[in-house]
Amino acid sequence: MKIDKLQENVRPHAEGLVRLKEMGNIYEVRSMSRTPTMPIKKLNKDYFVELGTGEVKEFKHTEHRTDNLTSVAQSVKHMREYINTNVIDPRKALFITLTYAENMQDPKRLYNDFRKFNMRLAYYIRKNHLPIYEYLVAIEPQARGSLHAHLLLIFQKKAPFIPSVDLAKIWGHGFIKIRALKNIDNIGAYLSAYLGDMELGEALGVGTSGNSFKVVETTDESGKRQSKAIVKGARLRLYPKGFRLFRKSRGIVLPVIKDFTEAEAMREIGNAALTYEKTIKIVDDSGKTCSIINYRHYNKKRKSKPPEG
Repeated sequence: MKIDKLQENVRPHAEGLVRLKEMGNIYEVRSMSRTPTMPIKKLNKDYFVELGTGEVKEFKHTEHRTDNLTSVAQSVKHMREYINTNVIDPRKALFITLTYAENMQDPKRLYNDFRKFNMRLAYYIRKNHLPIYEYLVAIEPQARGSLHAHLLLIFQKKAPFIPSVDLAKIWGHGFIKIRALKNIDNIGAYLSAYLGDMELGEALGVGTSGNSFKVVETTDESGKRQSKAIVKGARLRLYPKGFRLFRKSRGIVLPVIKDFTEAEAMREIGNAALTYEKTIKIVDDSGKTCSIINYRHYNKKRKSKPPEG
């Protein structure tokens, strides 16, 4: 079975069924059309029978490196969805990176250190009468093998000022960095890029450069704009199999998912701008197309232009 991206997008008709996922300012529309296939009955983990012909066949069990890449990419996608659902106003969030002074490579230790840090931070918040928070925390592996954590603190009101020196003392294992989230209307995409993408030089150093890169405009700590060559998805190869990429606090809200017709979904979306679209087809081992899936993203903070004329 393989997945191919279609050059031209295929959308459902007005009465076709779609699934609409609302994540803060972002809508995702997903539609699927299936091709009828031969019904089967599973006999055991290795064999099945085709009910139309009575023929017994063997499942193809394969495990590739890409299986783990797909799993990690799904975790990054879920992280992105949680961020967009819970952070609508960037002024109500703090994005903090927690690093180690040494080359620390133990994920269990990192999460244990974070657990203790979170307890100390909660005490600091209460002691200083600051608003309580929810959090999302993710581990990011570096090319040299070291690990550090990206932490998103989410408040119900404008995020309080916490001196970086205080946060560094509460962390206690190395330096911390606080990044501003101003003028970002898709915070999930912005922050999840840290978990998946790598600068070209770093990617070349560990052999994960792939075949292409893109040049993006970024802003450094002093506010100066600069260009960087980024290899999209290169960091995904550094995550070990079965790695738990992120964790969240109990108060994190899940995306709202509803089933609509295409016409109903578009009425719900209104004039939110289309920002991303792709259509893929899933092909079985015989070369037959099993299904065609269309994905679209819309952003409420960007308004679509009315048709001319």
